[in-house]
Amino acid sequence: MTTPTDDVLQQVAMSRAEYERLLDLLDREPTDVELGMTGALWSEHCGYKHSRPLFHHFPTTGEFVLTKVGEENAGAIDLGDGWCAVFKMESHNHPSALEPYEGAATGVGGILRDIFAMGMRPVALLDSLRFGPLADPHNRHLFAGVVAGIGGYGNCIGVPTVGGEVQFDPSYSGNPLVNAMCVGVGRREHLLSASAAGPGNPLVLVGADTGRDGIHGATFASVELEEGDDRRPAVQVGNPFMEKLLMEACVELAEQHRDWIEGLQDLGAAGLTSSAVEAARRAGTGIDLDIAAVPRREHGMTAYEVMLSESQERMLVIPKREHLDEVLAHFRKWELHADVIGHVTDDHMATIRDGDRVVARISVDVLTEAPMYPPEGVRPEGLDRLQAEDLSWHPDVQDPTAALLDLLGSENVSGRRWIFRQYDHQVQNNTVVRPGGDAAVLRLKGSRRGLAVATDCNARFLALDPRIGAQLAVAEAARNVVATGARPAAVTDCLNFGNPEKPEVAYQLEQAIIGLSEACRVFATPVVSGNASLYNETPRGQILPTPTIGMLGVIDDVERHLTAVPRPGDLLLLLGATAEQPASTLAGSEYQVRTLGRVAGLPAIDLDFEAAVQRLVLEAHTEGLLTAVHDCADGGLAVTATEMCLAAGTGLDAPVVDLGARLDAALFGEAPSRFVVAVADSEAATRLLALATGQGVPVVALGELTGDRIRLGPVDLAVDVARDAYEHGLERSLTGEAPAHVAGRP
Repeated sequence: MTTPTDDVLQQVAMSRAEYERLLDLLDREPTDVELGMTGALWSEHCGYKHSRPLFHHFPTTGEFVLTKVGEENAGAIDLGDGWCAVFKMESHNHPSALEPYEGAATGVGGILRDIFAMGMRPVALLDSLRFGPLADPHNRHLFAGVVAGIGGYGNCIGVPTVGGEVQFDPSYSGNPLVNAMCVGVGRREHLLSASAAGPGNPLVLVGADTGRDGIHGATFASVELEEGDDRRPAVQVGNPFMEKLLMEACVELAEQHRDWIEGLQDLGAAGLTSSAVEAARRAGTGIDLDIAAVPRREHGMTAYEVMLSESQERMLVIPKREHLDEVLAHFRKWELHADVIGHVTDDHMATIRDGDRVVARISVDVLTEAPMYPPEGVRPEGLDRLQAEDLSWHPDVQDPTAALLDLLGSENVSGRRWIFRQYDHQVQNNTVVRPGGDAAVLRLKGSRRGLAVATDCNARFLALDPRIGAQLAVAEAARNVVATGARPAAVTDCLNFGNPEKPEVAYQLEQAIIGLSEACRVFATPVVSGNASLYNETPRGQILPTPTIGMLGVIDDVERHLTAVPRPGDLLLLLGATAEQPASTLAGSEYQVRTLGRVAGLPAIDLDFEAAVQRLVLEAHTEGLLTAVHDCADGGLAVTATEMCLAAGTGLDAPVVDLGARLDAALFGEAPSRFVVAVADSEAATRLLALATGQGVPVVALGELTGDRIRLGPVDLAVDVARDAYEHGLERSLTGEAPAHVAGRP
C-alpha cells in the first residue's frame, strides 16, 4: 500500500511515529489489512499502551487465584470443594454515548462471552453507570436508553442483573460511563483457556454471521469523543437470543466434552483479529485464516472489514483435530453456524487469506507487542489549593431535617428502584439478596457457600486526590461485601479516565492505580481481571477520574448472610468511628456538592483501621450479635440510618445522641470505616461494645427503631415523608416533578 494519510492513521488510532515503528518492524509497507489489524491491536482499548506500564503495581496473586491476570478472558478464584468463580468488568462508554440502547446491550453481551468463554455459567450481572445531570434532556435520553439496553439484553438471555450503582456529575455530560460486570461459576475441571494450542488444529467460527457493524470499534474507543460525532457504524448490534444459544452450547461443551477442545475465545473488540491473534499469542503459535470461509450477512465485504468487524454473538473454537466432527455437530445441534475458517500453525505468524490471495502475513509478536508509554504525569494545577481549602468558614447546617430531606430526594442518593425494577434479578433462582442493599448475595448451587458482589467508586474523592480516592473506592466496595457477612476475596476493575497523553490525566491514572493497589494489599484482595477505558472526554472537558471497583466476597454459609434490613425494636449503633467528625469529612460529599456547588478539601482513610473495622463486623456476625448491617457512605450517618428505618418500616428514637460541634460533618460527612449496625437488645449491644473495645474500634449507641418519625439529634422527620422523597427522587429528577413535601412540613 502507499503511505497512509493522517486521516487513515487517525481512523486506526495510530500515530505517525507508531506507523514508522511498524515499518521498521516489517521492513516494508504494510498491506491495508495489516495496518488495520495492527492499529486495532495497538490501540489503547486492546493494547493498553498507556496503562499497561502501570499494571506492575497491582497485587495479582494469592492463595485462591487460579489465573494469571491478562492471560485469560476473566479472572478465576478457587471457592473450595472443586468450585471456582470467574468474573470481570468491562466498559462500553463511547458506543453508549452514540447509541445508548445498543451500546449498553452489547456491553452486556460482551462481558457475558468473556465468562462463558472460560467454560463457566454466568450467574450474575452488575453495572456501574455515570451520567451528566438529569436536568439536561440529552442526559435523560442516554440514561433511559442505557438502563433499557442493560435490562433488555440481560432479561432476554436469562442472566439476572443483581446490583450496581449510578452517579451523576456534569463531567459525564455527553460522555457517559457504562461499565458491566459478570460473575460465572462452575467446576474447576471445566475451566477453559483462550489458547490456540496444537499446530494443525482447526479454527472454527461459531455463532452469528459477520456484518459491517462495529468496524473500528476498538480504535473508536481509543480516541476522544468529538461534538456531533456520528460514528454509529462503530457501534455493534446485539441479539440476546442468539447469545443464549451460544452460551448454553459453550457451557455444555465445557461441562460434558472438555476433552474435545484446546481453547475457546470470544470475538469482542477488534473481532476476529483480536480473538485469533491473542489466542495464538497465549499458546506461542501462529494462525492461518481464510476469510472467504467466514459466513457473512452482507454482500461485498472486504477482507479488511471481515477481520475488523465486531459483529456480536461470535466465538472462536479451537477443537482438537480428531474431534472436529463432534464439535461441529455439537454446535449445529444448538442451531448455530459452525465453520472451519483456518488452522493453527507453528510459525508464529498471522497469515490471512482471501481464497487464494494472501492479504496479510505478519508476526503475532508484532501485532501483540503494542508500544508502551510510561506515564509522565504532572500534578494538576490548583489541586494543592483545592485540598488545603478551609471548609470551616462555611456556616453549619441551619435546618438538618430539611437538609436530610433534600439529600434523600437527590439524584445521587435517592433509591434506585426505577432502575432495578426493569431488570430480572430472580431468574436462575440463585439471588438471595436482591438489588437495593449494600451488595447482592448469590447462592452457589451444590454448595453451602454463597457469593457477595458489589461495584463502587466515588469519583469526587479522586478529583480531590486520586490516590486516596482510589483507596476509598476499594474500601467502600469491601465494606459493601462485608455488610452481607462475606469475606472480600478478589477485585476486578475498570479504569475510566480522560486522555492519558495529557500530563494531568497521566498523573491521575498513575496515582489511582497506586492507591488501588495499596488498598487491595491491605484487604488481601488481589486484582484478577479488569479493563482500561481512557480518552473519556469531549471538547467540554474530561470526566472525573473513575476507577470502578468490582468486589467479590465469599460467604461460608449463605443461609447466615446479613442484610441492611433491621427489625422494629432493634437498637442502632454507629460502629467504626465517633459521632463527632472533623469538618474535613465533608470533602467530596454529596452534602458539600449541594451546599457549595463544588468539591473541595482532602478526603482521608486509614487503611489498617478500615481493615480492623471490617474484621470486627465479620467477627460480631460470627458470634451472632448483629441483626442488620449497612455501610455508612453516600449522605453520611443521617442517610444511612434513614435507609435502615425505611427498610424496617419504622422510625428511630435517637434525639439525645451527642453529634459533636459541627452537625453537618456529623450528620452528612462521608468519612470511611463506618457501619451502622443493628442488634436485638441491650445485652447484644454490651457484648458488641466489649468486642469492639478490645480491638480499638469506637462504638456509639444511636437509639431504638420505633415509632413513625426519624429522630436523630436535631433531625425530626416523618417516616412517610422520608419514604416519598427517597423512593421517588430519581423519577422526579427524570420528570421534573416537584417533591410532595415542598408544600407541607417534613
